[in-house]
Amino acid sequence: MIDGAKALRRAVSDVLGTSTPVQRCVRHKERNVLDHLAERDRAQIKRRLRAAWALENVDAAVERLEALGSELERSHPGAAASLREGLAETVTVNRLGVGGALKATLSSTNPCESMIEFVRRSSRNVKRWQSGEMCLRWTAAGMLESRAAVSQGDRLPRARKARQRSRARGGRYTPHDRLCDAGARGCSYTRMR
Repeated sequence: MIDGAKALRRAVSDVLGTSTPVQRCVRHKERNVLDHLAERDRAQIKRRLRAAWALENVDAAVERLEALGSELERSHPGAAASLREGLAETVTVNRLGVGGALKATLSSTNPCESMIEFVRRSSRNVKRWQSGEMCLRWTAAGMLESRAAVSQGDRLPRARKARQRSRARGGRYTPHDRLCDAGARGCSYTRMR
């Protein structure tokens, strides 16, 4: 998951190979497109972008996004160009069959940026960094703080109940469900098998 910076995309290709799936942050893409529009047009275009990205069918999502790009070409060529640039990478999680809360999380860089902010906040008063180990300890402390904040947000219990209701209606239990259930019990993802 990247924010669309060309240098990041190239680094992913250079290090992990060109066949590595990359998800563009849909929130950054949305913001970039909307910045090219008049204020009066933004709400409608935002709804259409989000509706297309919410589709599970990748071909239908890409078709809607391309149609929107064609419409914008006439009145807002900058917005159309912004939308078309890396468009296929905005539906990677759809292409991989990811859904639900995990799709929402992996479609945006916001969770990563949020954790980075927790790390910044936890280490902002450190004036003299002694060593790399000290830096790692403060980073770990910030990450633990972010984990606690998410747990306090009561998200996992609600997600767990939603999955239980889905299974009761005949939905299947996926590896993602096992991951989330273990996280809801407070297990570390590294200890799960």
